[in-house]
Amino acid sequence: MPLVAGPEVVLAGLAFGEGPRWHDRRLWFSDMYAGAVLAFDPTSSTAETVVEVPGSPSGLGWAPDGSLLIVSMDDRRLLRLDAGGGLVEVTDLSGYTEHPINDMVVAADGTAYIGSFGFDLHAGESPRTTVILAVAPDGTNRVAADDLSFPNGMVITPDGTTLVVGESFAARLTAFTIGDGGELGDRRTWATLEGGAMPDGICLDDAGCIWVASPGTRECLRVREGGEILDRVPTGDRMAIACMLGDDDRRTLYILTSKGLDPLKAREMRTGRLERVRVEVPGAGLP
Repeated sequence: MPLVAGPEVVLAGLAFGEGPRWHDRRLWFSDMYAGAVLAFDPTSSTAETVVEVPGSPSGLGWAPDGSLLIVSMDDRRLLRLDAGGGLVEVTDLSGYTEHPINDMVVAADGTAYIGSFGFDLHAGESPRTTVILAVAPDGTNRVAADDLSFPNGMVITPDGTTLVVGESFAARLTAFTIGDGGELGDRRTWATLEGGAMPDGICLDDAGCIWVASPGTRECLRVREGGEILDRVPTGDRMAIACMLGDDDRRTLYILTSKGLDPLKAREMRTGRLERVRVEVPGAGLP
């Protein structure tokens, strides 16, 4: 099994990076526990704060009109960044769950699919299954799928027909067929991960494989449908939290890493990093 060289650090001092997205020649991501969305410019190796989100930002995506959508985790809302730089509520999703909502992928038609915790992770509660929520461009919302074990990173294939979600506490990638009106059906296991690996953030490449950030095993894995691991990128003593293929040729794997998951320690220690490594197969699909 090929072992890709360890990544280089391009940005340090983050609290806890999540939700990386390649958009408009920059890598956008949430510094979750610092309450901010940032955009990293690889040509200047600098990052700017795009907007502050007091409710802890997580998943990011863009609506068909080009506006940035942001998951506000703690108050369980989907927000939109308006032209003046302010945040506007798209919808309040707090009626579906008492616990945080997290990652998101936005389909070409503007449907936003959003995962959720389902239990109090940081208080040490036992995992419980939960839902993926779907939000239409007009803010109407519904449960798109249920009985999922911490639905986390999500991708949509280039043809727009399949959504794959990482179930963190089930150590698997689960696929759905996207039907009319954005309905999710034909649920099936895309891959089961072994050896202690668990999916957090994920991204898709042009060969149909999925890069999986695995915090517990401290690496990113390139997984083929069925579960075969084709490549590994080790992240040393740091947890791999999320990943995204970026740069103009989409062949740079950007990885957000952290020393731990505790929000208070993350805010205080700020050990989060953005790292990168070159790979052979470019990115594809959404996000």
